[in-house]
Amino acid sequence: MIDLHTHTVYSDGGLIPAELARRARVAGYRGLAFTDHVDDSNLQLILGSQARVVKLYPLYYDIELLRGVELTHVPPPLVETMVQRARELGADIVLVHGETIVEPVASGTNHAAIQAGADVLAHPGLITPEDARLAAEKGVYLEITTRKGHSLTNGHVLSLARTYGAKLVINNDAHAPEDLISRDMRRKIALGAGMDLQEYDLAEHNSMDIMTRLRKTGIASDLQR
Repeated sequence: MIDLHTHTVYSDGGLIPAELARRARVAGYRGLAFTDHVDDSNLQLILGSQARVVKLYPLYYDIELLRGVELTHVPPPLVETMVQRARELGADIVLVHGETIVEPVASGTNHAAIQAGADVLAHPGLITPEDARLAAEKGVYLEITTRKGHSLTNGHVLSLARTYGAKLVINNDAHAPEDLISRDMRRKIALGAGMDLQEYDLAEHNSMDIMTRLRKTGIASDLQR
């Protein structure tokens, strides 16, 4: 299992990065991305706080780690600039907090995130067909989420991803230890959203591919610096 969407005490999570990484490994995860909520006020602070843990702790805990952020409630016209800035500041992976139906996310955020080329659009809510098509064209992954509330529209996201060929990943959006669910529960939630076994396996492989590609890119960047 790989979780590309997690939160620590640096935003609204309950654990420091080291403990989250250790608990995830014990729970059976082989890879994890720290993606705390950011806007223009804390982007640099968050990415700086993750640097040493992401670089050193995989050597001791046998878990791949990515440095990342989730742009959250950023006005849509500013999303593209923030995606670029996050990458310039060292983010391995950039998520954007999508238009979930349980929070007042500004209309147009999904489109702005996809247009900006974010790596993953988190909990896209009632994403439009046009944006699902654009995600497929731009290679932006859509999230099937195990998190309560956000997960209410998983079936809709899956349906449009099927129709337009958008790629999917399964994430926990973990904020606390109990959010690091088992492989069996991940599978049940995916099947409950309407996935068949082949689609479930593909989504898990998509996460593995992202982790492998981005971690290699991050290591190369570290060596260049």
